[in-house]
Amino acid sequence: MAYPPIENHGIVGDLHTAALVSNDGTIDWLCLPQFDSPSVFAALLDERKGGAFRIEAQNSHVTRKQFYWPDTNVLITRFLSPDGVAQIADFMPVESGGRWGSGHPLFRRVQALRGTVKLRAECLPAFDYARATHTVRRTPGGVAFDSSQMSLALAGTVPLQLEGGAATAEFVLNEGQVAAFVLRQIDRGAEAGPQPDVAEVRELFESTVAYWRRWVAHSTYRGRWREMVNRSALVLKLMTFDPSGAIVAAPTCSLPEFIGGDRNWDYRYTWIRDASFTLHALMRIGFDREASRFMAWLEARCHELEPDGSLQILYGIDGRHQVEEQVLDHLEGYAGSRPVRIGNGAYRQRQLDIYGELLDSVYLFNKYVGPISYELWKDVRQLADWVADNWRAKDQGIWEVRGPARDFVYSKVMCWVALDRALRLAFKRALPASRDRWLRARDAIYDEVLEKGWNAHRGAFTQSYGSEGLDAANLILPIVFFMSPADPKMQQTLEAICRPPSHGGLLSSGFVYRYHAGDTPDGLHCEEGSFNLCTFWLVEALARAGRSDPAQLDEARFLFEQMLGYANHLGLFAEQTGPCGEALGNFPQALTHLALISAACYLDRALGAAENDREP
Repeated sequence: MAYPPIENHGIVGDLHTAALVSNDGTIDWLCLPQFDSPSVFAALLDERKGGAFRIEAQNSHVTRKQFYWPDTNVLITRFLSPDGVAQIADFMPVESGGRWGSGHPLFRRVQALRGTVKLRAECLPAFDYARATHTVRRTPGGVAFDSSQMSLALAGTVPLQLEGGAATAEFVLNEGQVAAFVLRQIDRGAEAGPQPDVAEVRELFESTVAYWRRWVAHSTYRGRWREMVNRSALVLKLMTFDPSGAIVAAPTCSLPEFIGGDRNWDYRYTWIRDASFTLHALMRIGFDREASRFMAWLEARCHELEPDGSLQILYGIDGRHQVEEQVLDHLEGYAGSRPVRIGNGAYRQRQLDIYGELLDSVYLFNKYVGPISYELWKDVRQLADWVADNWRAKDQGIWEVRGPARDFVYSKVMCWVALDRALRLAFKRALPASRDRWLRARDAIYDEVLEKGWNAHRGAFTQSYGSEGLDAANLILPIVFFMSPADPKMQQTLEAICRPPSHGGLLSSGFVYRYHAGDTPDGLHCEEGSFNLCTFWLVEALARAGRSDPAQLDEARFLFEQMLGYANHLGLFAEQTGPCGEALGNFPQALTHLALISAACYLDRALGAAENDREP
């Protein structure tokens, strides 16, 4: 197995964990029992050692297609050949899994649609990121894989053979025939069974389809890009950890931002920033229940402040504070991209912007979902006091640079947002607050950013005070109402960012880079792709500016439509896009999909308003 392109994958899950399935029928990433558990399949990070579960057609001249069952997270992989057509339906029941209700069962339903198809299945787990050995045993109903950490069971409707540490099956399906496999975690020493029943698997398939359709039907978005927005919402829901309501930044780790480079990070945790943005995106399209669950998770973290009164930037999905970073030297990394990292050392960083994202989400939740509790307000008040005292500090910024701390413009602006939203909440609800103190700090931040964040030589807001380098994060300024989109300084910043990199800008063929690493050293030593979040931020910034300049609105629509064309065949995006349109970084990425939702909502509204203005 060679490494499939990152974009050649779909994702299925059960709101506890998720599996990546390539378009050749291979599950090459799965962690059990939850997102941030050790992997049982990780061929995506080492094709020889990592482990995988393959089902492949053996006919000649096979072509492959992949799609989601409409309005669901049930994934279909189809094999087409002159002799026959078959498909795999991969799904994980979110509600009761029948006799397999525990152990996070993953079902693979294989059906011949036409003619005759020869198929081969091979399941070879590699426990604990391929660090643990395992044994295989036959049991009534199937096969069990036992390691020192955990056991997996594989049961099927076709006979399973043992080959070394793997279970295999070769079978032929004629038109209309169905085979099924179920993989799940079991207690050590337990039996693999029961053997799946084709009719029961069909019922579980239908109930899983019904669950996702009921969920996505709550979307209130009715705009021009409904299919892409709903797909993004479905992806964000898949990245929700149901027991706590937390949202992971991505379900994968160490997928490279540059092939062969060292920008390889573990995103299977909950960032205050990413999750707050996700909360905002889901609220915008009607998913108030998810917003309420995550708000409860945030409130719990606010009760666990650091000794100095600050928040961590990220937490485990169960709320744990320590996510120590480790390097897995025994894995070669995706396409040789080393190091492979698990855990994330950024949890020790100071990133001042998280307070702005958090308090903005609390403010919007209070406005659109329901009044926040007094207990949460006490936490908000304490955090706003902390920001008023500490906003002048240097930090590592939104991009988590592994170099010296700096005065990042984005961080200062988001401190302004934190205090502004706290003040708005206090006035709206007549809540007790240090209003004068917050107001003085908020105004001082604004004055300082305009004085020190503006670079007259570049004619733009730059990445940090005194720097020459641009930063696409500053596209957020009009989105959070720090600057008017028509303000001359904002217009000049947009103009600077929209120049090609060869002329000092960040926009290349419709893609936005977050910054130039050469101009703004970040402590790492390789290049990266364009940053999808920033491209969608540019769309929204241009759309907001388009209220007074129709040409910018037209440009926003063009960039947005073009960007949608770079989604993979399933409508999914990674963190970044490479120079040949390939997906780079962890996949799928919450930041990208939430920014897509936000841009689609605002752009659709702006286009509607413009059309109404043109009506006779």
